[in-house]
Amino acid sequence: QVQLVESGGGLVQAGDSLRLSCTSSARTFSNYRMGWFRQAPGKEREFVATISSGGRRVNYADSVKSRFTVSRDNAKNSVYLEMNSLKPEDTAVYYCAADPTGSYSSSDSTFDYWGQGTQVTVST
Repeated sequence: QVQLVESGGGLVQAGDSLRLSCTSSARTFSNYRMGWFRQAPGKEREFVATISSGGRRVNYADSVKSRFTVSRDNAKNSVYLEMNSLKPEDTAVYYCAADPTGSYSSSDSTFDYWGQGTQVTVST
């Protein structure tokens, strides 16, 4: 069983930055593709970003492209989401997830393990 723990959320103003972290208990963290998803109140969970196991391939939702950066440090069993120029519409609970299959899909159904989420609130 892989445990994921997110941190770094909070309340910020529009235009501010936040860095989310996700630490994994997996012994073979470097084998997992990692993803970030978010869910706003009353909305379905949506894809934000993914990063391949080695960190060379990244993919972003159009809504966050050029503002968010996903990265990972396999030596620390961690994945990060750097969020810049935050907007009120970025307000959501952010989840990290792990995919052991190495899929290229951005669908949340390809991710087997999920963290508990961290709240990000962006005020105007």
